[in-house]
Amino acid sequence: MSAPHGRPKGRQPQPGAAQRRTTVTPFLGKGDGGEGAPVIFALRLARVGLHLGYGLATAALVYPLVGRPAQLKLKQRWSRQLLGMLGVRLQAETAPLPSPTLLVANHISWLDIYVINALAPAAFVCKEDVRGWPLIGWLCERTETVFMPRGSRRGAREASGIVAARLRQGWQVAVFPEGTTSDGSEILPFHGALLQGAIDAGCRVQPLALRYTDEDGRPSTAAAYCGDTSLLQSLRKLASASGLHARLDVLPPLDGRGAERRELAASAWREIRNSLNRKDGPVTSVEEETPDFSLAAM
Repeated sequence: MSAPHGRPKGRQPQPGAAQRRTTVTPFLGKGDGGEGAPVIFALRLARVGLHLGYGLATAALVYPLVGRPAQLKLKQRWSRQLLGMLGVRLQAETAPLPSPTLLVANHISWLDIYVINALAPAAFVCKEDVRGWPLIGWLCERTETVFMPRGSRRGAREASGIVAARLRQGWQVAVFPEGTTSDGSEILPFHGALLQGAIDAGCRVQPLALRYTDEDGRPSTAAAYCGDTSLLQSLRKLASASGLHARLDVLPPLDGRGAERRELAASAWREIRNSLNRKDGPVTSVEEETPDFSLAAM
């Protein structure tokens, strides 16, 4: 229950084992082609709208009253359900990631946040202007989001200090070091400043390689949130997509203790780039969770 980053700027990329996975099966079938496509599209958007309302109510009424483990479970379940409602299948590692860890991933879409939360619920770092977004900004403020002012070195240092403090408390924190989104065809240079919190806290950095593919395993831009695309246009495109898969590769961790942030950023960038250039491995399918609104489920 967090929010997306900004848009890409024209930048050039820097030079630069088989794994068991789970597949989260969506609630609905194919969303484009055929006579039922408009109905499925409308149902998906309606369910997402209701799900957002459920998330707002949960953040206001339940989140402050439960402990940290229950909060993480709520965030993970809500994110998995959102993917299912959009017809997105998640392929990811089955083993939980240890804490504290700074999760580092390439950035394609606002949906990336929920893909990562579905695997490893975390506090995300995002731009300060997201705080002013209707509903979503309010939701982010109440779900541990770390806001970072755009273009402010002082603000970046303060955000880094918050990240380090949360890592020392044993949290998982997630960042997108590209600082913006791309269409997924390339990985942009990483900003080392966003990894400083892991260095200060002396904890591990966990690279995550994220990609979106169609049902035949070919790269898909259905989730891409870049250029002049609005959030509503992006949501419509996602709700209309057919057979969209989100694959999240968990790569070997990096040690943040005593590291130099530019070198650490470059190492994470290389790990993710190399993973994105490899072909898919085997997956294991499991059914998506259905919504459970009871307090007992928390």
